[in-house]
Amino acid sequence: MFRALRTTLLLLAALTVFGQASAADWKEGTHYKKLDTPVRTDSDSRVEVAEVFWYGCPHCYNFKPLAESWEAKAPDYVDYVRIPAALGRSWEPHARAFYALEAMNSLDKVHDALFEALAGQRRPLNDGESLADFVAEHDVDRDEFLNNFKSFGVNARMQQAQAKIRGARVTGTPTMLVNGKYTVSASLAGSLEAMLEVVDYLVEKEHAAGQ
Repeated sequence: MFRALRTTLLLLAALTVFGQASAADWKEGTHYKKLDTPVRTDSDSRVEVAEVFWYGCPHCYNFKPLAESWEAKAPDYVDYVRIPAALGRSWEPHARAFYALEAMNSLDKVHDALFEALAGQRRPLNDGESLADFVAEHDVDRDEFLNNFKSFGVNARMQQAQAKIRGARVTGTPTMLVNGKYTVSASLAGSLEAMLEVVDYLVEKEHAAGQ
């Protein structure tokens, strides 16, 4: 019995050391970048984790279930947000659609469908009218959507989001922005799965620093 207990304790110790070694393997400049100038976050008391994405990005489409699983298990001191990128002019209508739907409290109705249509099926939903027709198929009022799509409020949200993306020097999607200080991409971390492992490490680092 004592021999079995000792073996179990040694195994747990080994796993602990292994976990620490894995965390220690994440290096600034190699697996993630630290911003010279942090960007503003919307949360003062929690660690903000922002997913920068584009509905038409196939990598974002593959990352989506992984990110959603991570979000569902995230500790309560994490504030998870999504920021639609407009890194090219053709991306702008999709970012506007995100904020228009958010303003209507209808994002949950269409978020998955937009990913499927744009990244999965490559449908040509590249302007307000075609997007309005699409969201109408998902029980969203077409005219109300278009009014929001062109509204001052959505313009303001777009400007704030893109200023944050530029400030964080994001050049591709998906990118994770941790607490306005660090960016993580698959090309740096090594894979989509590793991105979230690096995010875990940075979240705990920021949480510990804030205690």
